Amino acid sequence: MFLAVVIDLEPNIFRLGPLLITWHGVFSVLGILAAARLGIWLLAKNDVDTSHASDGVTWMVVLGLVGARVLYVWENFKFFSGQLLHIFNLTEGGISQWGGLFGAIAGAYVWARRAHFSFWKIIDAGGPAAMIGLAVGRIGDVINGEHHGTVTNLPWGVEYVNPDTLGEPGKVVHPEVAYEMILTLGLLALLLPFHQRLKARLPSGAPGLIYLGLYGLGRFWLSYFRTDPAIIFGLRQAQIASLLMFVVAVVAIPILIRRSRRARAGREEPTVEPTGRA
Repeated sequence: MFLAVVIDLEPNIFRLGPLLITWHGVFSVLGILAAARLGIWLLAKNDVDTSHASDGVTWMVVLGLVGARVLYVWENFKFFSGQLLHIFNLTEGGISQWGGLFGAIAGAYVWARRAHFSFWKIIDAGGPAAMIGLAVGRIGDVINGEHHGTVTNLPWGVEYVNPDTLGEPGKVVHPEVAYEMILTLGLLALLLPFHQRLKARLPSGAPGLIYLGLYGLGRFWLSYFRTDPAIIFGLRQAQIASLLMFVVAVVAIPILIRRSRRARAGREEPTVEPTGRA
């Protein structure tokens, strides 16, 4: 039997001068905090000095926000044509999840170079951290009706009726962002209990790339439940970014494994002492 879930939640909390405080913004911040907390905890378990972790978190958050905004503006540049100053008006909303992830990875690289420790260890912690951050952040998207889903007649379709949301009244759609929450939480439930075992068996970087690669694969297919316009080859921007992340993981993991095996073989190779002549 068809039963639409009606969502009539007010997405705005209050206005402070020109600044509008929304549930989307609140859960975005909470998602960043959750990701930072889990990531730092996992780094500490990986024998990384986290006494100056605030420096790394700052780099990842700042470059993540820049990447999120830049990719969103690139995808929706027609909305900013003739009013380029609106690009910097972040209170109006408009960020790209994949732009944020790629920006955070760039921030992790800067942090690793400045702190002189392994970038791949940050990726190992960043994989599960990104999953919890995305899951928490998507709560705000559910409230706000972000990312319009395709029309559905399934029992778990949703309809947004609050005029302040971005949902489309009168349409029962797939709760695509809720699907993403399930995907990220499912990956955490599946992989996090074995995180330390994966690190023991695989070289640094590979465990984190497993999280990100599997998320990219799942996110690619979930994008078909959105109404986002196609960019190239019939693929949406999020699908292109998801495919890129999946391909990077598939290519990089075997390379990291081969390098680790060669390094291990080099350390285990016995040395031959030269013999003198009688």
